[in-house]
Amino acid sequence: MAFTPLEKVEEHYDVIVIGSGLGGLTCANRLAKAGHSVLLLEHHTQLGGLATWFKRGGHTFDVSLHGFPFGMVKTCKKYWSKEIRDSIVQLKNIVFDNPQFSLTTTFSKDDFTRILYKKFKLDRITVDDFFNTVRAMNFYDDQGMTTRELFEQFFPGRSDVHRLLMEPITYANGSTLDEPAITYGIVFSNFMNRGVFTFEGGTDRLIGLMADDLQKSGVTICTGARVDRIVVENGKTRGVMVGQKMIAAPAVVSNSGITNTIDNLAGREAFSDDFLSRFDKVVVNNSSCQVYFGIRKGDSFEDVGDLLFTSTAREFSSEEMRLMDTKSRTFSVYYPKTRPDKPDYTVVASMNGNYADWATLTDREYSLAKEAMVERCFVDLERYIPGIRDKVDTIESATPKTFNRYTLHTEGTSFGTKFEGLDISRTLFKEVGGLFHVGSVGIIMSGWLGAINYGVIVANDVDAFVRS
Repeated sequence: MAFTPLEKVEEHYDVIVIGSGLGGLTCANRLAKAGHSVLLLEHHTQLGGLATWFKRGGHTFDVSLHGFPFGMVKTCKKYWSKEIRDSIVQLKNIVFDNPQFSLTTTFSKDDFTRILYKKFKLDRITVDDFFNTVRAMNFYDDQGMTTRELFEQFFPGRSDVHRLLMEPITYANGSTLDEPAITYGIVFSNFMNRGVFTFEGGTDRLIGLMADDLQKSGVTICTGARVDRIVVENGKTRGVMVGQKMIAAPAVVSNSGITNTIDNLAGREAFSDDFLSRFDKVVVNNSSCQVYFGIRKGDSFEDVGDLLFTSTAREFSSEEMRLMDTKSRTFSVYYPKTRPDKPDYTVVASMNGNYADWATLTDREYSLAKEAMVERCFVDLERYIPGIRDKVDTIESATPKTFNRYTLHTEGTSFGTKFEGLDISRTLFKEVGGLFHVGSVGIIMSGWLGAINYGVIVANDVDAFVRS
């Protein structure tokens, strides 16, 4: 992809978008299609934010392409292209394997209902009432009930059921049982529709198609351009500074983390004391660790499932899942069908993690901790793919420090902020005229579907502001 070098960008645009996560890309595309001049600035050499990929040893590894709800089909059809929509395919074999139960599911509402009714011996009316309750949840509901209380209301004392319902959501966005039930209900009901889906061709193909669409829409894309400061004067946005270069715009959309946006890019001096007092209550969500395994060309393995939620921990615990030596992880298994143009076998192990656990290690300690993490993943993976060690020719690993380095997210967060971050993000432009935020906030606006839909919401706000 050929993008515009920094020295050739114009001095003024209607809108500048900082960062190219899925929310930023969607927001930029919508605004350009609405007739605005849009500049997209990305500090990295490639687009996508956490929706990204890298190449090692002849393999292409997806960093976050592990599954999203059926809603992506409708969203991509409406806001992107038919080609993107038509490349969304279902992952049909989702495996749960832990000391409390082992099962395979399509992760659809109908199949979960069957499993809860037949395998877990729950009353059908109770199961239906639970699904109806979470499906009806919305932003305006009472935030007092926690997910733990929601589960106890319908399935008291059933830690096995709680695990089935909660574990994949915790992997997806860092949720805990003690957070507002609506943050669980909205995300869970999105997935509990027609199953889990992925993008055929991988993240590299998806972002390539999006980049093509952006350029057709007229978006100026500039990579390797790190924004140092959002210029705010007299309570209004004036543009951005990239090194010594000032680029003017009445509207700036930050696809950086909300904490980065306020603390570092705009600066706290741009905001009122009342706003900052609310902002300081925002809690950054946790991060991730990943281990990538590439299988030697010519070697293969049988179909063991598409997504494997595995654990040897006795019961579900979001705290246990964030430990450096956690016994819980997911395996995303990529078969030749994932990238039919470049058939390959790869496996990505994903674990939740805490930035602080990794950030304080010495170089030697850090290296040893990564080696131990890889070994734990090998041990668990061998339960499903015997002899896998002899077939692997490429190993790479990532920690919260890695995510911090490449995304610039505060503490390397993979999931944005907790719920209180959503209100701060949505009201940013009311505090500083022309300053908007799009990104992973409030858990609800996280993941691929949440990010794209939030990009649309923010684009509507920006369009109204610029036209006014």
